[in-house]
Amino acid sequence: MPPIYVGTYAESGGSGLQRLGFHATGELACEDAFPGARNASFGAYSTRHDLHYLVDEHQAGTVGVFRRSGDDWQEVARVATEGEDPCYVALDTDEGMLAVANYGNGTVAVFRLDPATGIPLDTPDILDNAGHGPVRDRQGGPHAHCVRFGPDGTWLFHVDLGTDEILAYRRDPEANRLGERRVVYAAPAGSGPRHLIFHPTLPLAILVSELASTLTVLRVEDGTLAAVHEVSTLPDGFTGDSIAGHLSLDRSGARIYVTNRGHDSVAVFDWVDGGAPRLLQHVPSGGESPRAFLLLEEERLFVLANEEGNSVTVFAVLDEGNLAAHHQTVAVPAPVFVFAGQSSPE
Repeated sequence: MPPIYVGTYAESGGSGLQRLGFHATGELACEDAFPGARNASFGAYSTRHDLHYLVDEHQAGTVGVFRRSGDDWQEVARVATEGEDPCYVALDTDEGMLAVANYGNGTVAVFRLDPATGIPLDTPDILDNAGHGPVRDRQGGPHAHCVRFGPDGTWLFHVDLGTDEILAYRRDPEANRLGERRVVYAAPAGSGPRHLIFHPTLPLAILVSELASTLTVLRVEDGTLAAVHEVSTLPDGFTGDSIAGHLSLDRSGARIYVTNRGHDSVAVFDWVDGGAPRLLQHVPSGGESPRAFLLLEEERLFVLANEEGNSVTVFAVLDEGNLAAHHQTVAVPAPVFVFAGQSSPE
């Protein structure tokens, strides 16, 4: 099993990257933390360069570039994102370009990477946006919450929670630059789109909207997105306060997993042949405000960070993709991101 690391918020008591390990009995436990990566609320891993790119969201407004060797971490570089509160980072398909969403001021920073080292070159190109949504306390201006390169590498998609939009930029592979901004999806007003992922084999994407707690299936065609299905992430009849969190698919694209913060659950959906998502279950998260998670399919484990519950919960993944109700929990202050500590073979 790869080592599991949890990014934490320093101002809420986090120790940096908290390593988790399984004892011989199968019980999860905290091991040593790496304090050099603070406020790592999202990251991406380059297999080409054996590097982890981790945002520092709350204090520095930077992306740290790290290499892991065994239990040790080395900071290779650190670059400013030229924006506030970086919260998402993505690599293009050939791992020559790195994009970062700056939530606070709504910009996207795009770095070209040194082809030999993977270290960001020069200052980034800055992609901005303008506008607002109807939810005053969350949508007073643009808030970039996700950036994703499309599966063929032609387009960069920019999800803006503050303006209820998804923008797209065509990539020029020869110049390694991005073209003009265009709006490719206008989400329902006040829905607050958060994360976008693509089906592994079909021309479809799925969007989770934080404020509306919805999943929207989108048809993808030459950089355009068109809504074809929408479902709630919450149970029928639920009337409490809740916002959606992290979103992921299994490798086959047949199961959708999304967190509900407030209802404090994980919703699991069946997504056969890219049709309308069909709810399979809501599983209690085991802690307050479930945010990020890691699906380990080979190990059949689902590792969930409960940000306000200051805990990480581990579920077994059953044959049909559902999560077992029985789980184990370990205390971790302010956990906000979970990832596998990958490294290239020696």
